[in-house]
Amino acid sequence: VQLQASGGGLVQAGGSLTLSCAASGSNFGINVMDWYRQAPGKKRELVAGISSNEATNYADAVKGRFTISRDSAKNIAYLQMNSLKPEDSAVYYCHIDYYLGDYVTIGSSWGQGTQVTVSS
Repeated sequence: VQLQASGGGLVQAGGSLTLSCAASGSNFGINVMDWYRQAPGKKRELVAGISSNEATNYADAVKGRFTISRDSAKNIAYLQMNSLKPEDSAVYYCHIDYYLGDYVTIGSSWGQGTQVTVSS
């Protein structure tokens, strides 16, 4: 299962961006869709996640500002980012935990990353 992320860019502090992550492949289903980010010199960290029943979780640093959602019919995850801060600047990666049509084989995939830069 492959992921294609898009939507990053340069924005001023206080601005908004929406990231998208589309999954493609054959005969699969997705359990969890996540967004991670990694800033230079820092470890990759979980930003937000959404389960198959649309339960969500967020890092404390983004609660109230970011919203994760998914279109399960289209296998797309979104990350709406509002009130962006310079410290949100990072490469954002989407990630999924999936299962194949046999309901036995499981796996995970990472997207290629999309750069978000927030200027002060």
